[in-house]
Amino acid sequence: MTILDRPVISTDLHLPGKRSGKVRDVYELPPDAQGPRLLIVATDRISAFDVVMPTPIPGKGRLLTTLSTFWLRMIEQKGICRTHLVSTRTDQIPPAAFNGSSLSAADLEGRSTIARKARVVPIECVVRGYLEGSGWKEYREKGSVCGVALPAGLRQCEKLREPIFTPATKEELGKHDENVSFERAAAIAGREVMEKLRAISLAIYRAASEHAAARGVLIADTKFEFGFALDANGKETGELMLVDEALTPDSSRFWPAAGYEPGRAQKSYDKQFLREYLETLVASGAWNKQAPGPQLPEAVVRETREKYDAACRSLTE
Repeated sequence: MTILDRPVISTDLHLPGKRSGKVRDVYELPPDAQGPRLLIVATDRISAFDVVMPTPIPGKGRLLTTLSTFWLRMIEQKGICRTHLVSTRTDQIPPAAFNGSSLSAADLEGRSTIARKARVVPIECVVRGYLEGSGWKEYREKGSVCGVALPAGLRQCEKLREPIFTPATKEELGKHDENVSFERAAAIAGREVMEKLRAISLAIYRAASEHAAARGVLIADTKFEFGFALDANGKETGELMLVDEALTPDSSRFWPAAGYEPGRAQKSYDKQFLREYLETLVASGAWNKQAPGPQLPEAVVRETREKYDAACRSLTE
């Protein structure tokens, strides 16, 4: 096994402020002239139903970083909004970070993002272009999604006339994010902020969907996180920027356009395959969607990795 094949499940860098999410480990870096910075490492952990699985997907972190970096640069080049991306170069990580660590700079190659630090807005900005997942479930019950009324008679996975913005609360690790109305999101984060985030999120989704469709991929839905940029003194500038990942199989539903047909579940390039496998365990009583997650069979790991790889190649090459 080469160093590029060896999975990175966790990190132990000699840097301050470590925080671990479902997939990423985040550290603080010394500030530069523009302000405070973070090191974000995409591990090979994978989560489903807000539970981190005990089995990693080797190479997943590198695929996520490649794809997310591609989208962040495209978003900035199109002038849609500022992003937190500074660099993906591991030679910009202080060498002292590896003192006493089980990892080397080579382990982090391709899975590291140096980013601007921000005060994160506590709302997940979800955009849906097609009706699936929790949106499809809510539509069947209420005829709407997050307070957005939709026409009657829509089928599973049907394309919406226009993409809709359906925010969710950001919950702690292990808790389920909760879909909320725009009014509720505005009460949490402020109406002016949410109106800006709705416009930016829809603009990103439309630009990304156009790019993806030209490459035979449908973006069914996706979610973004935003934050207020900090200046050299660590104070908020008032400028909103896109933070965390963007438009990856972890945060989006990607479907091959070939064979798309509403009225049923679609083949996908994302972790829906993993979710479907886990649902078989739930149906058999072998798992209850609570931590700890089950060990994943080799075949599930391999096919999940292949789907992530296919998404990355289709969208970036």
